[in-house]
Amino acid sequence: MVEQFVGTWKLTASENFDEYMKAIGVGFATRQVGNMAKPNLVINVDDAGLITMRSESTFKTKEIQFKLDEEFDENTADDRNTKTIITFENGKLVQKQTWDGKSTTLEREIQDGKLTAKCIMGDVVAMRTYEKEA
Repeated sequence: MVEQFVGTWKLTASENFDEYMKAIGVGFATRQVGNMAKPNLVINVDDAGLITMRSESTFKTKEIQFKLDEEFDENTADDRNTKTIITFENGKLVQKQTWDGKSTTLEREIQDGKLTAKCIMGDVVAMRTYEKEA
């Protein structure tokens, strides 16, 4: 159920994220900011099944709204324009972004009360861990 993802989540750990940003083509200056940012992830679902996912940091706030299994246009925090589809598979929110002949996948799941985001680009994998704010 998507409802388990609803809430405000604070980034507490980030592994290999710089390598992931490099792999998707993020420039050095943007990576510096990306590595310093400790975003909160705010997830809501309305009665019509529209999901809002907002990443809030001191540098940038980015929000996407989507319905599961429906492709939409996304302008990412690092300014890529992607075709994005988010599905719910085996308890995970799976976000697939495609742009310029490339694609990346972000798998979000709840483990031990924490939200993990696994960012995959080819053979590069980053893991970001969020804890729910009270």
